[in-house]
Amino acid sequence: MVTVRPSGERGHFNHGWLDTRHTFSFADYHDPAHMGFGPLRVINEDIIAPGAGFGTHPHHDMEIVTWVLEGELAHRDSLGHGSIIRRGLLQRMSAGTGIEHSEANASDKLPVHLLQIWMRPDRPGHAPEYEQRHLPLPERSNKLRLAVSGDGADGSLRWHQDARLWVAEMGPDVTLEHQLAPGRRAWIQVTGGRVAVNAVGLVAGDGAAIEDVTRIDLAADGECALLLFDLP
Repeated sequence: MVTVRPSGERGHFNHGWLDTRHTFSFADYHDPAHMGFGPLRVINEDIIAPGAGFGTHPHHDMEIVTWVLEGELAHRDSLGHGSIIRRGLLQRMSAGTGIEHSEANASDKLPVHLLQIWMRPDRPGHAPEYEQRHLPLPERSNKLRLAVSGDGADGSLRWHQDARLWVAEMGPDVTLEHQLAPGRRAWIQVTGGRVAVNAVGLVAGDGAAIEDVTRIDLAADGECALLLFDLP
């Protein structure tokens, strides 16, 4: 079964410096019907204006992944890391017992467009961690590239949860397949273009919960890009 979460029904706030859309309840957006999906708690699509950003703030007991779609994001944290996150560079931060960080548009001329994803950890109290990895386009072009997992398989980043995140960019008429183990479920988030998921059409910004199936068929309608979460 595929249950679509249409892009236009997400929580939406435009603060001037930040234009943000929330797939699940977050901050001032509360919808009891959309509190997350399994351990997947947050998918925020943010566009941050030039020279703006989130000041230093704390997190704890959450696995946080940032995926930049366009532009450059400057990251700093209390573990001493500082980097510029660009398209194709995936960032993972385990807040664990506590971490502080800031995220800002690295450009004073162009906006930065990104997804920030929060996954609940398997337990509280992990030590804070940070890592990032470049996922070159050839590795995710017309294929599902494992990006984050609980065991670091295939060179993926490792978070503290029995969940896997795959990324893909597909060309016209390309089809891909993903097998779900019995008892597993999935979430698809479309980041660009159009794609059919088990014959259900989705467009950029749409999400979809997938349950009670063992196979997911993805069929691109032109150029498209997506994230696939394989969840307990």
